[in-house]
Amino acid sequence: MADQAAGSVTCMLQAACNGDPQAAAALLPLIYTELRALATARLAQTPPGNTFQPTALVHEAYLRLVGHGDPGWNSRGHFFGAAAQAMRQILVEQARRKASKKHGGGCQRVPLDQVEPSTDPPAEELLALDEALTRLESAEPMKGKIVSLRYFAGLTAEQAAAALGMSVPTLEREWRSARAFLYTLLTDSDATPGGRR
Repeated sequence: MADQAAGSVTCMLQAACNGDPQAAAALLPLIYTELRALATARLAQTPPGNTFQPTALVHEAYLRLVGHGDPGWNSRGHFFGAAAQAMRQILVEQARRKASKKHGGGCQRVPLDQVEPSTDPPAEELLALDEALTRLESAEPMKGKIVSLRYFAGLTAEQAAAALGMSVPTLEREWRSARAFLYTLLTDSDATPGGRR
């Protein structure tokens, strides 16, 4: 049954890529639950202070995915990878807006009953992660795809391996390496790609 549903989603994706407006309209109800779960998981990983709701993130990402002509999706995994990337871009854009002086810059709202100093603004953390991921993607594109599928799309190792056409052990090895690379970049500003100084 799940294979049949995945097959119909793939057919709808291909029809939407070929410009069928009915396929694009019929696609959202088929994938909405999965996209909402993806958005909920992604928002749970963002630092406090995010104002996006899962429904709004799903709708914004879907509009970006379907509203720009032929996206060239070749599989269900490719679509969900693109959805994860769209959600990442939306959240990074929101963080940049919040970090701008026009929108309060680095200021945080603190309830009056809390007098403890606050930590770094959440927007800075998300922007630092985006910058580190961008460096990873330029140094090692496959590892960047793995991070997008595992972290942003919330896919399991098996699902991500299937989407990328690689074995699970290979994916897990690359996933560990990518996480180490990102950790090094996020904790050591003097690090160069690959973790070497």
